[in-house]
Amino acid sequence: MAGLMETLTIPRACALPSASLAPVSGSCVSHRSSVRFSGFRGLKIEPTRSSQKLSSSSKFARRGSRIVCEAQDTTVEGFRFLAAVTDATWQSLVLESGSPVLVEFWAPWCGPCRMIHPVIDKLAKQYAGKLKCYKVNTDESPSIATQYGIRSIPTVIIFKNGEKKDAVIGAVPESTLTTSIEKFL
Repeated sequence: MAGLMETLTIPRACALPSASLAPVSGSCVSHRSSVRFSGFRGLKIEPTRSSQKLSSSSKFARRGSRIVCEAQDTTVEGFRFLAAVTDATWQSLVLESGSPVLVEFWAPWCGPCRMIHPVIDKLAKQYAGKLKCYKVNTDESPSIATQYGIRSIPTVIIFKNGEKKDAVIGAVPESTLTTSIEKFL
């Protein structure tokens, strides 16, 4: 499930070492739009505001461009099927629920959390009507995380009748979560 991320260091966008790393739109970076790398999916060069202000006579962005990994945005954006639980809604959504509840404790800066989001989204769809799935941002609701002894994220806890029944820590395979869920349905 987890993929290996490669590190790519480019001292200057115009001095790319090989044709496989060359930007799609030419040999140098244009200041008018972002440029994608053909050999690395999900990477692009994006001009910063200071490089966008270069005069129209300037052909290339000089300093101020940055390499951006689009995968970061994709995984968090894809994490939209789960409703967020806060201190104010915890009691009514989780503890007073008539059906089993899966809660993922996560934070936006957590790499393993980003890896497990699509898995939990898939499970939320798969068990719709049988299991309620929520997420708790531990940065925004630290008191809930403290109450349940969350020391590592991601942590997935399954509640039934308002009681903590099972906990799974870390970015685990879908089968591990499915086994845990099936015990309480």
